[in-house]
Amino acid sequence: MYQLIKPLLFRFDPEKVHYFVTRNLKRFNRMPGGSGISRMIWDFRDKRLEKEGFGLKFRNPVGLAAGFDKNAEVISEMANLGFGFVEVGTVTPMPQPGNDKPRMFRLPADEALINRMGFNNKGMDVVAENIAAYRRNARHAQQGLIIGGNIGKNKVTPNEDAVNDYIKCFDRLFDVVDYFVVNVSSPNTPGLRALQEKEPLMNILNTLQQRNSKNGISRPILLKIAPDLTNEQLDDIVEIVKETKIAGVIATNTTISREGLKSEKSGEAGGLSGRPLTGRATEVISYLSQKSNGAFPIIGVGGIHSAQDALDKLKAGATLVQLYTGFIYEGPGLISRINKKILSA
Repeated sequence: MYQLIKPLLFRFDPEKVHYFVTRNLKRFNRMPGGSGISRMIWDFRDKRLEKEGFGLKFRNPVGLAAGFDKNAEVISEMANLGFGFVEVGTVTPMPQPGNDKPRMFRLPADEALINRMGFNNKGMDVVAENIAAYRRNARHAQQGLIIGGNIGKNKVTPNEDAVNDYIKCFDRLFDVVDYFVVNVSSPNTPGLRALQEKEPLMNILNTLQQRNSKNGISRPILLKIAPDLTNEQLDDIVEIVKETKIAGVIATNTTISREGLKSEKSGEAGGLSGRPLTGRATEVISYLSQKSNGAFPIIGVGGIHSAQDALDKLKAGATLVQLYTGFIYEGPGLISRINKKILSA
């Protein structure tokens, strides 16, 4: 079904198509019987798919990566498509419009996207209330969906004050999310990737860990890293996880590499995602898993366009996987295909 309408959707601006699709998906799910039809078509359930990770139980190991649902506006709709967990954001303390448009580009010949969105979002207060509203709905509570909060800093916040932005988001979302992701690896906020260096990163993670208790409850904190890190930098990541005792790593974010691209828009600035990232993301997962002796969970993301791509990341050492660009190119059927492949592997 999706493959029939994709050529039409791909004729229009990708950001406008995103809002068109999500808006109409919400309308369909609000129609009488709409959510049930969505689940019947897309949501593949099997108890054998349940997965334990960093103290949480996931109904299946296939999640929606951050960036798709920036403001926690389509959580229920994504659950009805069969995702086992949804990561919202990246969320910043204050609302921000992001970078100038156009800021998202399709590379069909490469099965890829380039985006320079710039953490456009409505701010932590709106996101927190949207998640809380989802959780207040008893029907939604039955979906058993795990929700992650991907947090970052505002563009105008200097790096020396970045930790305060992460603290604000952490405190505001603590009561409504199941886990946190510290995003210091997006290439679209000036200077952000400098926070991946060991000293500033240790400061952010240790500060959040010190605050990570409320009424006896703590939240798993994960770190999202870039695929462009060297092996020496990945060694530092293993040490940082060990020293800060965070829950795990998400590997990987978008890349700034343009190696081997064929599409005419490959020169656009921003982070590249999709098929060109498949191999490198799996390499990073494998390196981290082997270097750490499997000491911490890894969520694998980057270039998953088929069930086999997902299985390769799980075999490389990932506990869970996430989709974004592959979801856009292959459609919601990819989720159930991955889950069925896992069961048959």
